[in-house]
Amino acid sequence: MEKTNLKGKVVLITGGAKNLGGLLSRDFALQGAKVAIHYNSDHSKMEAEKTLADIIKHGGEAFLFQADLTNVENISTFFKETKQRFGGIDIAINTVGMVLKKPFSETTEKEYDQMFAINAKVAYFFIQEAGKYLNDNGKICSIVTSLLAAYTGMYSTYAGAKAPVEHFTRMASKEFGHRGISVTAVAPGPMDTPFFYGQETEDAVSYHKSASALGGLTKIENIAPLVEFLVTKGWWITGQTIFANGGYTTR
Repeated sequence: MEKTNLKGKVVLITGGAKNLGGLLSRDFALQGAKVAIHYNSDHSKMEAEKTLADIIKHGGEAFLFQADLTNVENISTFFKETKQRFGGIDIAINTVGMVLKKPFSETTEKEYDQMFAINAKVAYFFIQEAGKYLNDNGKICSIVTSLLAAYTGMYSTYAGAKAPVEHFTRMASKEFGHRGISVTAVAPGPMDTPFFYGQETEDAVSYHKSASALGGLTKIENIAPLVEFLVTKGWWITGQTIFANGGYTTR
């Protein structure tokens, strides 16, 4: 896909240090955008610093912001600091998520609260703050999961906590549309990253690979161009959740 010239634009990415978020951070910087990169904890610090170094090496401009976004004040601070540094925000992308694969009957209240805080609460207030801080004609995109269209067990809190983001996306697209702001969600299939493998047995990995019509797991390189399209030339798509999974699930 032909790259878009984003010189002078500002892109804010939660979870922007590694995996899909890291690829998006690098891609947007290469297209001329200034990038605000969030990462959660010291566990991701090394990868965050490497992503930042790669961007600077290629002449880009970016900064790092570390915070636990389940504290809503930190989401607001991230947007506020980005606007103060770069003068405004044009694109906001939320890649934050957490997977739990566990039987419904064994899931604890603590696990439920954690999963909904990370996957639903963060997404809600991320979109809310984006609505406050984005420039007119801005773009918002959230990463959800293709499990939203799956008929399966074991992922009650993960798919359950991502499901509301579809509704947040629709509501926000209606409320922000008069300002030219498009709001979308992308639902990848199981992605070939450490985020996926931590929850799955070898047999389950084999199943997931075989379940897609095109074969194999979703690659971050399959998803990044779609996200980039939606927040640039594809801005006319709004209020939608796009399933990008090689035929893993359909609706």
